[in-house]
Amino acid sequence: QVQVVESGGGSVQAGGSLRLSCAASEYTVSHYCLGWFRQAPEKEREGVATTDIYGGTSYADSVKGRFTLSRDNVEYTLFLQMNSLKPEDTAMYYCAALDCYSGSTRYWGQGTQVTVSS
Repeated sequence: QVQVVESGGGSVQAGGSLRLSCAASEYTVSHYCLGWFRQAPEKEREGVATTDIYGGTSYADSVKGRFTLSRDNVEYTLFLQMNSLKPEDTAMYYCAALDCYSGSTRYWGQGTQVTVSS
């Protein structure tokens, strides 16, 4: 019933852009908030950008001004537009379904790799 599927990752030069997509179901978006997380090799998974019950968005300080969330409510898809990419952004990016009130992650997608070269 709950499913999130990421796509759009790839390799890009520093300063380039990528647009990630998180395809969800109507059930998922009706019961959970969605967010993007990432994990670089040998580093802890960190939150990147999340939505709340009001449709608002929150961003990690490291990506503010560069990453932007948007939604397609007809297709139940959450997008993450990533601009001015840096090598530090290299990571596996995951879309997750979160408890809207606590912010706790409940379900994870398979992940999509983003690699930014110097």
